[in-house]
Amino acid sequence: MTELSSLKLIKSPVGKISIGATQSGVAQIEILPPGSVRIEFSDSAKAHRFALDAADQLSEFFEGSRKGFSVPLDIAGTAFQLAVWTQIAKLDFGEQKTYAELALAVGNPKAVRAVGGAVGANPVPLLVGCHRILGSERRITGYSGGEGLVTKRWLLDFEQIEFKE
Repeated sequence: MTELSSLKLIKSPVGKISIGATQSGVAQIEILPPGSVRIEFSDSAKAHRFALDAADQLSEFFEGSRKGFSVPLDIAGTAFQLAVWTQIAKLDFGEQKTYAELALAVGNPKAVRAVGGAVGANPVPLLVGCHRILGSERRITGYSGGEGLVTKRWLLDFEQIEFKE
């Protein structure tokens, strides 16, 4: 990832969210754990605009008036990670897939564990909805944002996605 040129913070039902942008797009979304501290900054008007647009769209998402996102992304990863993130980005609000289904979608059905690693490395959760990926039999699995599984459960419930504990 290139160096961030802007950082914007917003409040949401799942806690504070940090939005980092470069001159090319949004590069980082973090659902911050309670007590985390980030300081807003902006070294670039263009990057600041990307961060503000993402903040507006995320606010609309949590208000229930937005189901998808249209901000440019500036994310880097391996070819495999990018393929996984592209498949996740195709999921609409309220849709889900399992890790196995995602592995099949990227053309490597035996790469379920590698898919899990790519899902966990997603630099822009929410914009690329990795919370929509479930384990076998639609079981809820780990989540690194905010308060972990508490945050993932909230997001799944918000989108009315059924899952098993």
